[in-house]
Amino acid sequence: MIEADIFKALADPTRRKVFEKLAGGSLNASALRDGLEISQPAMSQHLAVLRELDIVATRREAQAIHYRVIEGPALGVLQALHAAYCGGTSR
Repeated sequence: MIEADIFKALADPTRRKVFEKLAGGSLNASALRDGLEISQPAMSQHLAVLRELDIVATRREAQAIHYRVIEGPALGVLQALHAAYCGGTSR
């Protein structure tokens, strides 16, 4: 994974919000959309970008697909930014 790709993915405000939600634990796509006012197809596109970069992983539970953050550089970037600008850690 190229570092520039991580920053590009997290530069999008919606993807950053999704990533921040997932930093708190595994969620399904419906729960991720709560409070984001975006369509299901738009959410799918954002999640596809994060999956492509190996930032999130999926697991199927019946009809629902649950997403979680993969430990790695992207999580480290988010934690560093959160610590610098919010005065704490994201986990």
